Amino acid sequence: MALEKELETYYRNWKELEKQEGKFVLIKGNKVHGVYSSYEEALKEGYRAFGTNSFLVKQISEGDQPQIILALLTE
Repeated sequence: MALEKELETYYRNWKELEKQEGKFVLIKGNKVHGVYSSYEEALKEGYRAFGTNSFLVKQISEGDQPQIILALLTE
């Protein structure tokens, strides 16, 4: 899946990111490279830092909060 590692990084860092809800996060691989006030600002920095390589710019949203799902396995 495209940007799977970046989405995992987003959810792994959720507790810190949620404090900046509404802003835009720039993620490449396993690293959060910054949080920006606008999509355009984050995108511009992504292109500057990574050129045409893939990276994720995502708005930080409460609706993205990771869900904890517990499964009971029985034999």
